[in-house]
Amino acid sequence: MQKLIVLRCLRPDKLVPGVAKYVIDSLGESYLNPPAFDLPAIFKDSDNKIPLIFILSPGADPLNGLMKFAEQKKKHETIKTVSLGQGQGVKAEAAIREAQKAGNWVVL
Repeated sequence: MQKLIVLRCLRPDKLVPGVAKYVIDSLGESYLNPPAFDLPAIFKDSDNKIPLIFILSPGADPLNGLMKFAEQKKKHETIKTVSLGQGQGVKAEAAIREAQKAGNWVVL
């Protein structure tokens, strides 16, 4: 930690790689590198009361992968997409309620 403090003072541009090295050395590489995205494995943990929630980072778009997975599961015709924006909350809530009852999928 002391090395990071000195690094911050002398070379702030090298702080991020220094912190990454510190995390790997202290905790292990698994804390720095996210696991591979495995939609079929994640899907096993969901049901109509436990949704899958994707938190997106800039440039990420899981929709194509989700649509391919829906085709494999024979659910591609039951997917309802609602683009969230001003005034779309009511439509989104209605789509979620309907999907819970029918076992369909909703992408918000």
